[in-house]
This record gives sequence, structure tokens and C-alpha cells, in this order.
Amino acid sequence: MESTWDVHLRSPLLMPILEQVMIASPLVLEPKILLLTNNTDNGVRIKTWPASSSGVASDIHFEDVVMNNVANPIIIDQNYCPNGQCSNQALTKAWKAACAVAESKVVISAGVYKLGLVTLLGPCKGAIEFNLQGTLQAPSDVASFNGKDGWVSFERIDGLTVSGGGVFDGKGQQAWQKNECNKDKNCNVLPINIRFDYVTNSKVQDITSKDSKYFHINLLGCKQLQFQHVTITAPANSPNTDGIHLGRSSQITITNADIGTGDDCISFGAGTQDITVNQVTCGPGHGISVGSLGKYQSEEPVSGIRVTGATLSNTDNGVRIKTWPASSSGVASDIHFEDVVMNNVANPIIIDQNYCPNGQCSNQSPSKVKISNVSFKKIRGTSSTKEAVNLICSKSVPCQQVVLSDIDLAYKGGGGSATSTCTNVQPAVSGKLNPPACTNKN
Repeated sequence: MESTWDVHLRSPLLMPILEQVMIASPLVLEPKILLLTNNTDNGVRIKTWPASSSGVASDIHFEDVVMNNVANPIIIDQNYCPNGQCSNQALTKAWKAACAVAESKVVISAGVYKLGLVTLLGPCKGAIEFNLQGTLQAPSDVASFNGKDGWVSFERIDGLTVSGGGVFDGKGQQAWQKNECNKDKNCNVLPINIRFDYVTNSKVQDITSKDSKYFHINLLGCKQLQFQHVTITAPANSPNTDGIHLGRSSQITITNADIGTGDDCISFGAGTQDITVNQVTCGPGHGISVGSLGKYQSEEPVSGIRVTGATLSNTDNGVRIKTWPASSSGVASDIHFEDVVMNNVANPIIIDQNYCPNGQCSNQSPSKVKISNVSFKKIRGTSSTKEAVNLICSKSVPCQQVVLSDIDLAYKGGGGSATSTCTNVQPAVSGKLNPPACTNKN
């Protein structure tokens, strides 16, 4: 069977010259004189895919060709692989081989590698490690993902370790300009850097997620998953780039993470239970948030969230619980924030049951998400807003069992000292309180 080849010769004035011509050996190009005008991406080229099936290309001649400011004037490229598609094949092949045996490891050594969308699927025969020592780079163009919502996905694996000190670089700069989710709650979701779907008894340590197009790390249906020494970085103006988002997951620990991004550093979605966050730094970003909740029908309860030893710097919010108005019924309970340092943080302590970014809510009826058994203890530092504590609960289902204890938040701006607002809640208080609880009541 004859092999087929693509020949691409690009010129601004002679487009296309043999564009997308499918040819089979032997081939002779006519005429002999071919003028390539200025600024073409390549000159005369032969290109083949790596890891290809057998084929032949012969008796090919380029003669009397003039190049004017042409990139790669003469090129034979037998490693042709646009948009990292070959890396996908190589990685998927290595993963399948490792997954088929117990106690295996896939190692990506130091270097920079372009990688398209890939799903690393289990179940595997036993424990497996994904050891990334280099940098993986995603395609910049969102269209290359064909509407998929993840770049690198780990799915249905028990006993996974992701490690190695490497970087998942989402190349999100172009995608951020196309993000409309701040205006439209039904927007098209952009690709997440790293997805963990139904991953259990696993560990993620010593990796970096950089410049994701959307969420950096997303958990769905995971259980007993540990994050240690994870770094997440993106500019403050990168929209919807939550650092770690958890949904319908339980028994998750996040320790010693360093997160700076354009949205919530950590967000706990519906169905999240038994989560421990310890010694996390956050900033820039929108803080550490439970929610938003109540946006969708029949959301599962959120409970057992414990955040301790965190430090937030220059974030838009501090520790927060947020629910949508006009929501369906829901529950958020047993949520505790303790020993948290705020450095120039806006809204350091906030419950917001009227959460509605960018005016997306047409119905302003009260939220039906019931919030109870919540504590804010040993929270100290500086607030960049005069209102340092803002507890806005639902008129339909007022918050219950809310505790404020040992709060010391200083406001250095004009207009007097820090204040505290309470609506549809009567918090229990103890220890030092600066500002005093509920200086403003609605």
C-alpha cells in the first residue's frame, strides 16, 4: 500500500503553492524555478511523522529556488509533530505499559515537552507513579482541545503518585482573553490543567501548575488523596483559575501548598466532605472558599472542612463561604477556619449568601443553602477593607451555630477602625474581638 505525504509550501502572495497536496512516491516538483516570497514559515521541506508506519518518499528534487527572508529554507523533518500530538502517543503508550504491571513508574526526564490533551486511564494492576521532572507545555490554542474540559487527566486509578518536581504549563494567556465566565454563568468551560477523576488512595507532591487556562487542579469523585508541597502560579488577572477545586470528594488533605492565582486559591464545591487544609499560603487570589453553592439543582452537602495555619496576602477575600440566591435547598456544615494570618486582605472573614458575580442573577429570592456549625478562630492580621467581618446569611434559612473567637484584624485606611456586619445570624463570641462582633446589624 502506498504511503501518502503532506507537502506544505507557504507564501503570502502564492497561497497556496502545492498546499495540502497529497502525493505518493516518486515525485518530481515542476517547474524547476519556484520563487518563495518574503517571510514564509518554511522553504522546501519534506516532513514525516515519528513512530509512523512504513512508507517511501524518493526521487524528490528542488532546484533553482530563490529564498527571500525565509525561515528554515531547506528542511527534512522526520520528527514532524504539530501541537504535541506525538508526545501524546508516546506518553499514552508508556502509561499503558506501566499500568499493566504492579509497582511501576512513568518518568519524564528534565526538558521541555509539548503535550496535547491526554487521559491517563486506570484501573492499573497496582500502584503507579507519574514522575515529571521536566516541563509539559499545553497547546496555546483552545480550539485544539475540541471542547474538552481537561488537559492532563488521571482517571479511575487507585494508588497513584504524581511527583518529580516538574511543571504543568497550561499556556493560558490566549485563553484568558476569551474567557466569558465572569459575564455568563453558562459559558463554555476552558481546559483544566490537571484533572483527577475517581482517583483513590493516592498522593500528589512536589509539582507545579502554571498558567492554566481554567482551574489548575480539579478533583471529582476522589477519596483519600494527599497533596503535599504543590505550587500553583498564575497572574492575579487570570480569570477563573482556581488553584485546587474539589467536588464530590472526601478524605482529602492539602499541606504546605503555595498558591497564587486569579481566582480562589482553594475552593470546596458540592459534595465535598472531610477535608483538611494545613500550612497553605495564598496570594494573589480570591481567598479560600467554600462554594459557590446552590448554583445547580440537587447539590450534595458540604461538611467537615478544616483550614488551619494558612497565610493569605493581598487577596480579594480571606476565608469565605458563598452561596447563590434563588438556589435549591442545600447544606453546608461543620466548617472551621483557625490560626489564619491575613496580610492586607480584603474581606478577611465573610459569609455571603447573596453571591452573584457580575449581576448574573435574575431572581434575588433568598438562598436556601443551610449553613451551620461554622467557626472562625485565631484569625489575625490586617484588612484592606474597613468591613473586616461580613456575615450575610439567608433570610430564608438563617445561619446557626456560628462562632467568632480571638479575632484581631486591624484596618489602616481612613474612616475609622474596622467594622463587622451581621445579617440573619447571631454568632457566639469569645476571646479578643477586633473588630467587635456585629457592630453593624441588618
